[in-house]
Amino acid sequence: MQTVFDIAARRAELTPHKTAFIELESGRRLTYGDLNDRACRFAAWLQGKGIRSGDRVAILCLNSASFFEILFACGKLGAILVPLNWRQPAPELMPVVQDAAPKLLIHDVDHAAIAAELNLPLLSFGDYEQAVAATAPGRFDTAWVPDRIWYMLYTSGTTGKPKAVIQTPGMAYANAINIGQAIDLTSSDTTLNFLPLFHTAGINLHTLPVLMWGGCVRVLKKFEIDPVMTALQDGACTAFFGVPAIYQAISLHRDFANADLSQVRSWGCGGAPLPATLIELFARRGVLVCNGMGMTETGPTVFLMDRAHAQAKIGSVGKPQILSEVRVADDNDRPLPDEHAGELQIRGPGITPGYWNNAPATKAAFTADGWLRTGDVARRDSDGYYYIVDRIKDMFISGGENVYPAEVEIAIYKFPGVLECAVIGVPDEKWGEVGCAFVLPQPAASIDAEALRGFCRQNLAAYKVPKHIRIIEDFPRTAAGKVQKHILRSRFSGT
Repeated sequence: MQTVFDIAARRAELTPHKTAFIELESGRRLTYGDLNDRACRFAAWLQGKGIRSGDRVAILCLNSASFFEILFACGKLGAILVPLNWRQPAPELMPVVQDAAPKLLIHDVDHAAIAAELNLPLLSFGDYEQAVAATAPGRFDTAWVPDRIWYMLYTSGTTGKPKAVIQTPGMAYANAINIGQAIDLTSSDTTLNFLPLFHTAGINLHTLPVLMWGGCVRVLKKFEIDPVMTALQDGACTAFFGVPAIYQAISLHRDFANADLSQVRSWGCGGAPLPATLIELFARRGVLVCNGMGMTETGPTVFLMDRAHAQAKIGSVGKPQILSEVRVADDNDRPLPDEHAGELQIRGPGITPGYWNNAPATKAAFTADGWLRTGDVARRDSDGYYYIVDRIKDMFISGGENVYPAEVEIAIYKFPGVLECAVIGVPDEKWGEVGCAFVLPQPAASIDAEALRGFCRQNLAAYKVPKHIRIIEDFPRTAAGKVQKHILRSRFSGT
């Protein structure tokens, strides 16, 4: 792609009077014409304050249409938006701020106190509204270079130190095509925006693609189960995306058994594998949830299961979508045949060019011939469907045998009363490493650790059976809902 175009500007030309955003709490509506006008006004305001192309602008807020106005304003100007994690206190945000060095921090009223601790020039949402109202819209080039930096997402994944993943306009377009064709997205679709905007899913699944197609985005400040259940039943959402924790919450809601979910035509899940037990539970309610897989580094969509095989191939993330190419490679980056497990590697226009201000991490992320190393162990079956076996770093060796925690977790999920589980490898004097299973029971359920261990022995080889079982009340999670296994390891070593 030589050029991509300003989505807000083009939509304002094509469908200026169509509703782009509805904020469900406030009832505020924003047309595509409004969206572009406000973005042009704020871009002009930023320009007047000395913000130039390449400068960073940080934002700390719950979900709102204003976030996307600011995102497009930065795109028009060439500035780089840096969404900050509102779940983190100021001491955790400070290294991110120091790395990105933003010239301005925009914040909502909920996070004014934290923003004040970060020692940056501030602009509250209230002052933002005044700036938009008082500034004439600027004129900006609607042709964008596809590989320039549009925004950056800091991700610590499940291991620790955050890195800023560069996001480009070209990645946004590739993702829109990948997810759009996978779910047959149209201008009649509506989606819910509630996943946090410092995470790729909050921006790209499915908000930016829906805006490209000219649909409508309904915004909740953050995830709350009651308004989400209402929206799923009253026609406010036709294309839904959630992480496994969201599907767990829906399944546990008091109305789940009798809810009419028929108006949602597309159900997608990512961030972590959705357990087979949940897929089967939703299927009994007439809902086919399609597992997918992607990363912040891939924009994110790479895989999504097709509805026709969602139940027949439970556990698969589907096939790579139209603008993604993947391979399963050995330790020397050579492609492996079907049914062999190896590292999943990806290339295509949706792949990040790298990490901000971190050349060593960028170099390490790619093979010599340009494929992104995911760090995931995967296999492809004879029908071309892919399965994520586990994270490479999560595998442990017990008595000389490789153990993939995901395989053990699949068995544990079949035990009555288990809501969620995570298995890690921990040191052991005799075997080198053994498994430790952390188990979250279903509400009101009681799980006997010895009974669970006996169940595992009936379904797994002895060396895979967890030696340690911990019953817990909740998991430490990333913004995507992934369990942070490095924190679980520290908890085990501290016991």
